[in-house]
Amino acid sequence: MQAKVVLKYCPDYTANVEQSLREGLAEWGGMSEFVKPGQKVLLKVNLLMKKRPEEAVTTHPSVVEAVVRLVQEAGGIPIIGDSPGGPYTVSALQAIYSRSGLLEVAERTGAMLNEDVGQTTIQYPEGKLAKSMTVTNCVLNADVVIPLSKLKTHGMMTFTGAVKILFGVIPGLLKAEYHLKMFKIPDFADLLVDIATWVKPSLSIMDGIVGMEGDGPSAGKPRNIGALILSTDPFALDVVAADLIGLKPEKVPTVMAARGRGLISRLDELQLIGDARSLWRIQDFVIPKAVSTNFLDMVPLPRKVKGFVLNRVRPRPVFEHQMCVGCLDCVNNCPPKALTVDENKRPIVDLEACIRCFCCQELCPRQAVTIYKPWIGRKLIK
Repeated sequence: MQAKVVLKYCPDYTANVEQSLREGLAEWGGMSEFVKPGQKVLLKVNLLMKKRPEEAVTTHPSVVEAVVRLVQEAGGIPIIGDSPGGPYTVSALQAIYSRSGLLEVAERTGAMLNEDVGQTTIQYPEGKLAKSMTVTNCVLNADVVIPLSKLKTHGMMTFTGAVKILFGVIPGLLKAEYHLKMFKIPDFADLLVDIATWVKPSLSIMDGIVGMEGDGPSAGKPRNIGALILSTDPFALDVVAADLIGLKPEKVPTVMAARGRGLISRLDELQLIGDARSLWRIQDFVIPKAVSTNFLDMVPLPRKVKGFVLNRVRPRPVFEHQMCVGCLDCVNNCPPKALTVDENKRPIVDLEACIRCFCCQELCPRQAVTIYKPWIGRKLIK
């Protein structure tokens, strides 16, 4: 049987988000098909960093609240949680819950906000690259996991959605270690697929009402899309979401990694139902350019020469020192420790050590990091 993806039109967050989700879930028989009375349900939101809802970085509280109420209606116990970038501490979580509007959701609905920052190493022999993983306890302790992703572009992975959001089951600063070990994009994509196949979310829901284009996942621009997307298959959901913004599946590393394992990676492999596709007129959605330079791997050049060439064709982070406040989030979370600071606590990058994960841009609270793409690199890398 083909995986089912439901696409619902929801023009803004003042519309009846809960009703749109209820109509979408009716395709499976309602939330009660996924949640049974008394079950602990982790609503795995996107809480990348401390941002307000209107900045389109985190899952919007209106979507989270609607899902909370549907879970409660089914008799489940909703727990809202994520492991954001940076330290995985109670104080960090509380600050993000407050800024993102989720503290108010919890107060209105009685839903729990996860403050368990414990972690456990699990074995996953079925994984392609991740034969074991260290994951957050809130995932392990849940009876049901429902990721609530945000439709956004991504500087490293091109697109972030239902699969990429599950990287948040890796706790805090450990994410940097995974980036460092699997700094090549295809390898990192395989890691994300390993994580998604281990989590096996019961249901995935994407907040695409307002997404992010350009330098996502945190420094791009909000873009109205008007979509709520639901599926029991996160891989199928991402194929539909990417198509909605005009992004070919071949340009999304996680989709291609899924294809290599026989998982859904094409529109003709899924059943798309719900509102008419003609409701959407998404044009000129700004997609980040690819960062891969694998063509140079085939060129027989000495290591130092190849490094010199790579640093002139690959994208690289540029730090706008006049905007920088010296918080050092980028320095403290750089996987290869490629960042140092000058006498004014402004970051300096060692391009030889930089692995182009762009965590510095992703976690900068002031959007003081941009990704410079050299002209020759843009011509060579399609």
